[in-house]
Amino acid sequence: MPRMLDVSDEVRAEIGDEEADRLLVGDNAPGSYDCTSCRTPGDSEQERTSTVLFIGDETAVLAFAHASCLPSQVVQVTEEQLQGAVRSISGDSAPGGPQKSVPEQAVLGVTSGLVLIAGELHPALVVEPTSPIARPGTDGVGDDFLPLLIEQGFMPMTQLAAVPPVLHGWSVLLAVGQLHAVLQPGPTGGQPVAWWQAHQPLQVTDGWRAAANKHQQVLMFAAPVGSIGRQPREDLLRDAIDKAAANGKLVAAALPLAGV
Repeated sequence: MPRMLDVSDEVRAEIGDEEADRLLVGDNAPGSYDCTSCRTPGDSEQERTSTVLFIGDETAVLAFAHASCLPSQVVQVTEEQLQGAVRSISGDSAPGGPQKSVPEQAVLGVTSGLVLIAGELHPALVVEPTSPIARPGTDGVGDDFLPLLIEQGFMPMTQLAAVPPVLHGWSVLLAVGQLHAVLQPGPTGGQPVAWWQAHQPLQVTDGWRAAANKHQQVLMFAAPVGSIGRQPREDLLRDAIDKAAANGKLVAAALPLAGV
């Protein structure tokens, strides 16, 4: 059965027409897969699926993502990052095998959406890592994602009754109408550095961009892995945010806009 695959021109140029055509007719494409962006299951027979080609210094790996998470694209990475991606895509270790002593570097999943607070729509980013975040220098046991953000100034939220306070020094980089990065203060108080950076600028809706321009800030919500998940609609995203807040698994801040 033909797959609902998107193969971009740049991916086709890298893998060749023959391989691209074989993917499109279903010869080499998986039916089910784990999305390389949000790490939840997908099915290329049932939903639009993007082909994402990771290219390292010596190796290239073709992965698959929900089209709603990522467009089909070529992503340039270091060989070390690519080997980590290979381990992640392939499931890493045999079922029932021992856990690795060195945790994989988690990937931050970022979703944009509009949230209604006190009768007004606000642009929001929801950040959820793909695996537990360990405190630097520890053995990797446990999840310190929220405590680390609270130490940076993010506020725990138990409900979305009011806009969270502004976190000065942090900002959201929006350029030419696309989302590029979340910036945090530099280690020595100098130029801001990227806390999260998109592999490729993320498209946002006209409504989201208009709300960001109106408020000149973006609300960032963060939750531990497994708290919110990939939600296909903004109302479902809001329900998941509310549930995470009620469970004590949500921190937030208002981040000023950087860029244009």
